[in-house]
Amino acid sequence: MSTRSTRRRSARNRDAQSPSDDERPQTNGAVTMNGNGSAHADPVSSSSSSSVDDEERENIFLFWPNIIGYTRIVLAIASLYYMPLHPRTCAFLYSISCLLDALDGYAARAFEQSTRFGAVLDMVTDRCTTSCLLVFLSSAFPRWAILFQALIALDFSSHYMHMYVTLVVGGADSSHKNIDKSKSWLLNLYYTNRTVLFIFCGLNELFFIALYLLSFSSPLLSPHLIKSVEESSGTHIQAGAPMNASLLKQFFPDPYSAAALELQRANKMDSTVPWILVGISFPIMFAKNVINVVQLVKASRWLAEVDIQARKAQGLPRMKNKAKRV
Repeated sequence: MSTRSTRRRSARNRDAQSPSDDERPQTNGAVTMNGNGSAHADPVSSSSSSSVDDEERENIFLFWPNIIGYTRIVLAIASLYYMPLHPRTCAFLYSISCLLDALDGYAARAFEQSTRFGAVLDMVTDRCTTSCLLVFLSSAFPRWAILFQALIALDFSSHYMHMYVTLVVGGADSSHKNIDKSKSWLLNLYYTNRTVLFIFCGLNELFFIALYLLSFSSPLLSPHLIKSVEESSGTHIQAGAPMNASLLKQFFPDPYSAAALELQRANKMDSTVPWILVGISFPIMFAKNVINVVQLVKASRWLAEVDIQARKAQGLPRMKNKAKRV
């Protein structure tokens, strides 16, 4: 009996010393220690944390500012499709695409969705759409083609050089719009003042849109609009040969086709409004390209300074031994 009572007392003591399930410390699946003192993670908590990471992972490509950027690209492609023969439709679609350029910036700030991908997408879209319009103007005004080509080259080179030197000097976290006022007050005003940036970019595009409309409506810039078939095409018309009195019938077998009707509407387009828009927007367009020149020159100098510092760090140029060999 004494042995049995001793065993019972020992069992009761062990039960009293061991903590219950409620009293045991909660690890929350973080880290537990095994008998030899090594740590290991709770598999249940690891799976739950990985699922939380998957749920918190954001899709940058579906951010609202980037969706607006995709819409701009679709509208720009549609405007290029209508560009050769449908000036009104093309101008409307192109203008909407340009106006959305301001909307994506507000959306990025409102939804806190500013991303590097969105900034690059916005800049690439701007450069490509403007260049495509300038290419058409080069074909519409062949005498001024070299000027339009120079504007394309200046636009691409200045922005590329500026973006590159920004990454080299400021690193991956820097923005091409963060320009120190001490380095260039003009670029600082252009990039940091949203009103100034909107006016310059908007009126710059407005100038080229108006010039595009003048290629369809102004005989002063497009003399072929008032020339005869023989003068414009160079085809000799024999005397007494039957021909249609209508200009459209001379160009198109079907005078009621979409191309013929659009050409008729284009020839009847009034050039007064496009000329007014050209006059208003030309000074801003000229000033913006001056800023592009300043941006290219400044970026070239900043990049040259980086090269000088890098060469000094490498001990270049090496001092030549001026001692003459005997």
